Amino acid sequence: MAIDVGGSGLKAALLDEDGAMLGDRVRVPTPEGASPEGMVDALETLVAPLSGFDRVSIGFPGVVRRGRVLTAPHFGNEPWRDFPLAEALGQRLGGKPVRLLNDADVQGYGVIRGEGLELVLTLGTGMGSSLFRDGVCMPHMEFAQFPFRKKKTFNHYVGNAARHKVGDKKWNRRVEKTIEAFRTLLHFDRLYLGGGNATKVTLELPPDVSIVDNAAGLTGGIKLWRDAAL
Repeated sequence: MAIDVGGSGLKAALLDEDGAMLGDRVRVPTPEGASPEGMVDALETLVAPLSGFDRVSIGFPGVVRRGRVLTAPHFGNEPWRDFPLAEALGQRLGGKPVRLLNDADVQGYGVIRGEGLELVLTLGTGMGSSLFRDGVCMPHMEFAQFPFRKKKTFNHYVGNAARHKVGDKKWNRRVEKTIEAFRTLLHFDRLYLGGGNATKVTLELPPDVSIVDNAAGLTGGIKLWRDAAL
């Protein structure tokens, strides 16, 4: 089973061994100002309709390491610092093994080709980012927290609040400037735009930039069990 923790919604789905989704995904709203304990409660409720799974993958919007959350910018960092989310949810689910990774990294695993330098940017409540070199994830690339223009981070520049404030047309120009900034910074071979707001992107994209299905935030979860380092 794969879980995608978002700033506004929690999603889960059963996957087969190839990462294909079995049936429809389930979704519940993300708890307001979610505490670690409140999040575990919500995830337990989320997955209650699903059965027949033997392990769990979680994509979480923050820096994670060895099953623990180090940062959770959407939920308030301090209560989450060093919280063992993988272990806590595993205990609620009867001791099933759980692996935890940044949500953009999970989406990246669902879309990359495994060739060259591939960048994933997820556009949703904020901006997520993930970087891969020849199919290997380079973790903890929290580009969203980096100041970009007028002391605004990428989160503030292209996040959902900014889209509502400036409108879709101006927001698309911001996305275009963001793409070019990362092209200058990284000289990527491929850039993938995902997340719930990727469907709002209407600008003409260059050949090395593409919009990907947001379902990859779930289907990429199967890859967490194929890399012993995760």
